[in-house]
Amino acid sequence: MRSPRTGRFALGLTVVAVPLVLALLGPVFAGDPGPRAASFTLGDGHWLGTDFVGRDVWRQVLHGGRPVVLTALAATALAYLVALPVGLLSALTRLRWLEELLMRPLDVLLAVPSLLLILLAATVFSPGAVGLALLVALANVPDAARLVRAAAAEAAARPAVEALRMQGETWWRMAVGYVGRSMLRTLAADAGTRLTGVLYLVATAAFLGVGVAPDAADWAVMVDRNRTGLFVQPWAVVVPAVLIVALTTGTNLLFDAALDKGGNRAGKEARP
Repeated sequence: MRSPRTGRFALGLTVVAVPLVLALLGPVFAGDPGPRAASFTLGDGHWLGTDFVGRDVWRQVLHGGRPVVLTALAATALAYLVALPVGLLSALTRLRWLEELLMRPLDVLLAVPSLLLILLAATVFSPGAVGLALLVALANVPDAARLVRAAAAEAAARPAVEALRMQGETWWRMAVGYVGRSMLRTLAADAGTRLTGVLYLVATAAFLGVGVAPDAADWAVMVDRNRTGLFVQPWAVVVPAVLIVALTTGTNLLFDAALDKGGNRAGKEARP
């Protein structure tokens, strides 16, 4: 009999597979743009209709997922690239001034809403895709660093870490070899939730025109630019919006199922 965990994993994989495949492989099969037609029309070879400037919606969908997915993945990776060493160092150091120096500036950033931080930065300069990824990563570093610090501090308080200190083990072995491995499950749970939040933040920023051109082939931009024709030609809005929701929902389901599986296995192994 199939367990609920397996069913959730299969459902998550099914939901996320369509937008992920379209995002990664869509541009390969998009073909030539072809001539433009009238705005917000159906038929005439455009099986999802045309957008606000007469471009084929299906071709825009094939091109529009890669910027969202790659920017979100890059931003999440960059956030952890900064948060992991900062959180580990602040949790394992015995120097109070160093911990304050590392964490207090992040507390200031944490007080600023993520989207507001991105919009404020966008008023100073016009970020491209790389700039948007850096801004989204910066907005996620404070929260990620605090979570890493909390998880690392709990692991660092265990007798095993004190024993490693007494044996003269290096900071690297304590931080990565023991503390890092102890917090893998916590980090995996946070990564699934954070990636979902980053996807929404990237899509929202693109919807507001930050980091992308106004007529770019981007799912979030498609929703924004085509909403004026929603009741005339709904596919130009509905399809990219559904793909964004499927991508975030499927990611959450996959991580939930994987973590549930890992937790059950750990529980069985702990039993005598």
